[in-house]
Amino acid sequence: MREAAEEWVTGKVEFSLKGVPVELEVTVPATPVKPQRMLPVFQQLANGFADAAEQSTAAVGRPVSCKAGCGACCRQPVPITETEVYHIAELVESLDEPRRSELRARFRAAADHFNSTGWYDRFADHIRRASEMTAEEGYPEGMALIREYFAAGVACPFLDDESCSIHPVRPIACREYLVTSPAENCADLSPTNIDRVEFALKPSKALQRLGSKGDFDAFGFPVLSRALELAELHPDHFDAKPGPEWLKEFFDEALKDKDRRQERSETAA
Repeated sequence: MREAAEEWVTGKVEFSLKGVPVELEVTVPATPVKPQRMLPVFQQLANGFADAAEQSTAAVGRPVSCKAGCGACCRQPVPITETEVYHIAELVESLDEPRRSELRARFRAAADHFNSTGWYDRFADHIRRASEMTAEEGYPEGMALIREYFAAGVACPFLDDESCSIHPVRPIACREYLVTSPAENCADLSPTNIDRVEFALKPSKALQRLGSKGDFDAFGFPVLSRALELAELHPDHFDAKPGPEWLKEFFDEALKDKDRRQERSETAA
């Protein structure tokens, strides 16, 4: 990387995903920062991964069918990372009134609903037990919980008129949710009628481990609708590191996750 200014470093990131070359120019802080400050870079990388995955599927006649105005996936329990919990809380607090209060009320209503039904607790219990279950045992139980959440019809607090109101800064997991099946199929959350695009590298998995302090381990993993509640329960105490160091760790974790998924696939075969 070359130094672009006293406190910033700019360089090119080049890699190939399923034969699709990806070249991105990224600018990161040269001084120590918390991982939230790196999110624009990780989001840029996630966009690059998504573009490569979309090109790869289109090349074999499976174009992505996701489109503006289709908000079915925004009623799922969207997984977010520890870093994104605080980013979302900071984002809401940065808004002017009455939008800030409106979003706070939406988050509170969503969290109250799933706390009252015990969904969050049952989901956390499932995640704790999942490592001890076979795929045949764990998958149906996990899918039933996801379908229960979806059936409640509680939209992401940021969903307005079936479109994401924070699309440029939406969570990494949202960027990875791409389908090639008809968009209307997502209104019926069934694994048999939804064809998701597979990512060779999943930035969401890397970000789950990046900077993690383990504060939310007891919750399984953070769900977007609970972000404000969790940020209040556990104030941020992330370490600060220079941007290039965060970037290296990000790719290290992404490659480790790729190897783990490949090992599981080979074992299952």
